[in-house]
Amino acid sequence: MNRIDQQIRSIRPGDRAAAEAAKSRWDSIAKPLGSLGTLEEMIVRIAALQESAEVHLERRVLLVFCADHGVTAQGVSQCGSEVTARVAVALAEGRSSVSPMAERADCLVVPADIGIRDFSGHPGVRNLRVRNGTDDFSRGPAMSRGECLRAMERGAELVREFAEDGTELFAVGEMGIGNTTAAAALAAALLNMPPDAVVGRGAGLGSAGLKRKLNAVRSALEVNFPDPNDIPGLLAKVGGLEISAMCGAFLAAAACRKPVIIDGVISAVAALCAVRLCPDAAEALLPSHVSAEPAGREILKALGLHAPLDAGMFLGEGAGAVMLLPLLDLALSLYRSGQDFARLGIEAYRQQK
Repeated sequence: MNRIDQQIRSIRPGDRAAAEAAKSRWDSIAKPLGSLGTLEEMIVRIAALQESAEVHLERRVLLVFCADHGVTAQGVSQCGSEVTARVAVALAEGRSSVSPMAERADCLVVPADIGIRDFSGHPGVRNLRVRNGTDDFSRGPAMSRGECLRAMERGAELVREFAEDGTELFAVGEMGIGNTTAAAALAAALLNMPPDAVVGRGAGLGSAGLKRKLNAVRSALEVNFPDPNDIPGLLAKVGGLEISAMCGAFLAAAACRKPVIIDGVISAVAALCAVRLCPDAAEALLPSHVSAEPAGREILKALGLHAPLDAGMFLGEGAGAVMLLPLLDLALSLYRSGQDFARLGIEAYRQQK
């Protein structure tokens, strides 16, 4: 884990003085103290990362890591693996579900092939391939430990590339048919919860499909004996290439002192893996929404994060993460407005006991 270890060792807590200055600015604005709730807290945390109360989020990018899962052979998804490649191409061409949302939010979308099955490449899809999809983890490990580490490193490298080019805010999403099955297996191991408490319907499975999915997760845990204290081993056994890459991306964002938005349950379980490797990485994480998948709420609770959106979403592609951007922009518009108590000629609010 040399490169990942180096990444982890470079992560440090945010700047407390900048956080206090941002909190003081919020408290000077003519409104009830803390009245924007989680959004105020996010701006304060971003100030700590940027080491300045002058928060900037203009340059933002959504990284969508794409890969396939061998467990789809167990009938755990409504469609086949070929859809992963089609959506990756649509992302590159601006035709996917998240594309118009990202355009409105002024966010660049970058899809990355980390292991799309039988994918020969396409203009606009970054080639970060580690292998041609994972194996069926209901019968054995999804991949080798070395392959998992390479996927983590490639996710981290992509973040570092954009951070060095001036990106101020990252969003991390995914595309991979069958990956809610992998997320459920990871959540069961990380949260020490039974499979039936974390397995959901994904992209609209019926009752028979849900039963197959539950059986696949049970088999994966029984066959592989994943250790939640060994994150690379856990990801290699019951994870996915795109989940491993997202874990590396979250660690790199924290190391580069860049805020990074979590999308849905798959993105969130990757974030939890990153935090288990390095608790200080949590300071860079911004939750966007509570996934409709059963594990979504529990993962955010384990991360100690409160998401501002709870709308029953399960779209993927980073769509939920992009939805947070306008909320942050609106909060920043007030934060920068200078509409303080003195300007309005009213007495400042004070924290009462």
